[in-house]
Amino acid sequence: MRYDHMTQGIFLSRPNRFLARVELEGAAQTVHVKNTGRCRELLRPGAAVWCQRCPKEGRKTLFDLIAVDKGGRLINMDSQAPNRAAEEWLAGGGLGPVEALRRETVFGDSRFDFAFHQAGRPCFLEVKGVTLEQDGVCAFPDAPTLRGAKHLRELIRAAEEGYGAYVLFVIQMADVAYLRPNDATDPAFALALREAAAAGVEVLAMDCRVTAEEMVIRRPVPVRL
Repeated sequence: MRYDHMTQGIFLSRPNRFLARVELEGAAQTVHVKNTGRCRELLRPGAAVWCQRCPKEGRKTLFDLIAVDKGGRLINMDSQAPNRAAEEWLAGGGLGPVEALRRETVFGDSRFDFAFHQAGRPCFLEVKGVTLEQDGVCAFPDAPTLRGAKHLRELIRAAEEGYGAYVLFVIQMADVAYLRPNDATDPAFALALREAAAAGVEVLAMDCRVTAEEMVIRRPVPVRL
């Protein structure tokens, strides 16, 4: 997936979850943050960031904050990017040949990000974007997520009923060592992920090639449960 009309700036502050102050084009401007997570380890005063200029009509801000440099590692923090990148990856055969690929499919009490058929078998896939990294190790989630654990329980149910069931962690950066569940932040999600893996849900993690203008799923990353 690609971005256009990108501009580099300097992060100044984050008044709330949705807005940031960034020095852009020689002036401090208010921009939209496309990630409502905490991101405290990313958005530090003085960090280099990349913002996308967006149409002004109907908006209060002219830019969206897309990516940030963290110690020389470029991290995409657009929360919509993982699903878009995953769709391109699935359509391009990243999981092998798939048919009838579609978004947002209801199963039980959940709505999974993708549904498709593989070798005639109906499958569901849920996407989780990962931006939390320390010393090359990524963890998910960066904040408690009741919804995330619920999705995993529904994937377990789907696997038990004979569906193909996948959870795909899209790591929004490159060259990391491995992914682990963030037990300290959300032990319930970590437990649900381990239970899902034991129940036959396929747990996948992929890193991405990230530039200011694009984010593309690249290669597998080990998952240590």
